[in-house]
Amino acid sequence: MPEVQITIGGRPFTVACQEGEEHYLRAAAGLLDEEASTLMDQIGRLPEARMLLMAGLMLADKTAGVDDKVKALEDKIAQQEAWIEELQTRPQPEPQRVEVAVIPNEVSETLAELAARAEALAEAAEEKARAAG
Repeated sequence: MPEVQITIGGRPFTVACQEGEEHYLRAAAGLLDEEASTLMDQIGRLPEARMLLMAGLMLADKTAGVDDKVKALEDKIAQQEAWIEELQTRPQPEPQRVEVAVIPNEVSETLAELAARAEALAEAAEEKARAAG
């Protein structure tokens, strides 16, 4: 069983762990050291047991907050999955019949002719205005 040297709150500790878990132990010790260092900066020197207890409690408080957030997100995911399931099992709506108006050719031709006449009148009016002005 390997032994790992860690430092928490400026104090060295030798801790044994399972083979291959050294990285996880160092990461956990880093978190604990971060909390202990914050305590040491705020309060000053503490007895070893008190420092470890307070740092552990601070980490536990953070963990509880993260657990609450995870639970809330899991609840939200479950709600979204239920909603998706409901939408997927909902029967498809009946197709709606849409009627499109068909404009007879005579109407289109008449409108085109009226547009051409209106343009011709506008040009004639512009020419008279230029000639007069």
